[in-house]
Amino acid sequence: MNGQDAGKILVVVGTLVILAGVLLWSGFGKGWLRRLPGDIHYEKSGMSFHFPIVTCLLVSIVLSLLLRLFRK
Repeated sequence: MNGQDAGKILVVVGTLVILAGVLLWSGFGKGWLRRLPGDIHYEKSGMSFHFPIVTCLLVSIVLSLLLRLFRK
């Protein structure tokens, strides 16, 4: 991979990150993206802990598929 290819990949990834940020900032996905079944949420008097493990897995799968698509 030469410098031009790396530059193109960075531009595409940056554009995707910006689009995802704008969508999330606008409120898209507010209801379904926060608490998917399987996400860990623990709440006790005055303290709460939330770890979105299923959300992380879903985002990882989507990004892997996109990168595989652009690689070929």
